[in-house]
Amino acid sequence: MKNLKDILKDISLFSSLDDSSIEKLSQAVRPVSLKQGEILFFKGDEGNCMYIIRKGTIKIVLPSVAGEEIIVALLRENDFFGVMPMLDGEARSADAVAVTPTEVFVLGRNDFLAILQSDINALKTILYDLSQMIRKTDDLLGDLCFSPIAIRLTKKLLELAETSGHIEGNTAYIDIPLTQKEIGDMVGATRESVNKELKILREDKLIEMKSNKISIIDVGRMNLKALQFG
Repeated sequence: MKNLKDILKDISLFSSLDDSSIEKLSQAVRPVSLKQGEILFFKGDEGNCMYIIRKGTIKIVLPSVAGEEIIVALLRENDFFGVMPMLDGEARSADAVAVTPTEVFVLGRNDFLAILQSDINALKTILYDLSQMIRKTDDLLGDLCFSPIAIRLTKKLLELAETSGHIEGNTAYIDIPLTQKEIGDMVGATRESVNKELKILREDKLIEMKSNKISIIDVGRMNLKALQFG
């Protein structure tokens, strides 16, 4: 079993730190365990720390006053989040909820800023992560405004297979169980609409579903379907 310092070295944000810095970091972080469905923080909460996922899955959610939500990201082992409030001092911009039993490391703002000041590669990693987040938000807004649900769903399933699953040959497996409501929250659609589109994908022999887990049984055709919609 890896010790804490070895675990921290495997995280992209800290991979360039020297042994002395890793030692200080290991003393600064604290572990937090979350049950499935437990809320780590709410939109509007004070943001005085960031989080690194040790194991499990966290969803980042934009809630509405009507009780609906959009899932903007699913984060897994070694992903980090909660960075923006550490930089601008503003409140949390979304909710963070454990999709599965999850363990995270918590790093306070002062320790986080000290790392950025001492390590240029850590700063580059943060900037890259923020730029990717902006790009994904732009893509999400574009799809919600201009793409039919069929393309949104097809693209999301392909994305989930890449980021939260594994691929074997021409078959891709999404490793985390997802309800149709959760999928709908990712693509901005109702559960009923998602159910209809998933049925079409099954009839076209593009996906299989078992116990809320989805397998893409023909990745090549699925990519072509997404391109045809585009």
